[in-house]
Amino acid sequence: MHPLAHIEEVTVRHGPHFVVLRPSLRAAVTLERLHGGWEGLLLRLSQFHMTTMWALIRSSAVRHKAAEALLASLADLTLAKIEAALAAPLRELCELFLGISSTGNSDARAEPISWPEAYAQLYSLGTGWLSWTPADTWAATPNEITQAFAGKVAQLKAIQGVSDETDPAASRSDPVGIYTSDRLREIEELGHDPAFDRDALRALKARHNA
Repeated sequence: MHPLAHIEEVTVRHGPHFVVLRPSLRAAVTLERLHGGWEGLLLRLSQFHMTTMWALIRSSAVRHKAAEALLASLADLTLAKIEAALAAPLRELCELFLGISSTGNSDARAEPISWPEAYAQLYSLGTGWLSWTPADTWAATPNEITQAFAGKVAQLKAIQGVSDETDPAASRSDPVGIYTSDRLREIEELGHDPAFDRDALRALKARHNA
């Protein structure tokens, strides 16, 4: 287990069945591809697209047998009852998936990158800089990876006696431009990346809160 500031999990329950969902890097990569990007997935979720909801649960389930048992228990329910059981936790899960943006940079000269590129860089951080195994990296969430990387950067700066104040270039020295030390610190303080356009997620919230 990696030391974490908090646990990123959502639990879906129906009767005696429950499944714990985690926004892991593997799940993020799988789901981002499902409908050609997160915007497409959020749109289908707002339309209560059954295949999309099932994919969210199966891709992010900690225990796959538990996921299948829960889905089987929902199979004969009306759409209204399924929505009552799944709408809130799946919305919360999407909020966790989208807590780190694939765009924006504290260095204005940098170019935004796509979600697949961001996920590839996060995988490189986990298996490279952090020396995690591929399995551990895939199982970690993007937020866990960036927090761990921020700790690694802070450790290296402390060892080398370098600070952003004494070396302004230091905040741009990490191998992933979108995750500079300044941006990681800002994300940690705010709890989200302010550069991310959350309009689709807000629309999804509004639909289910109406």
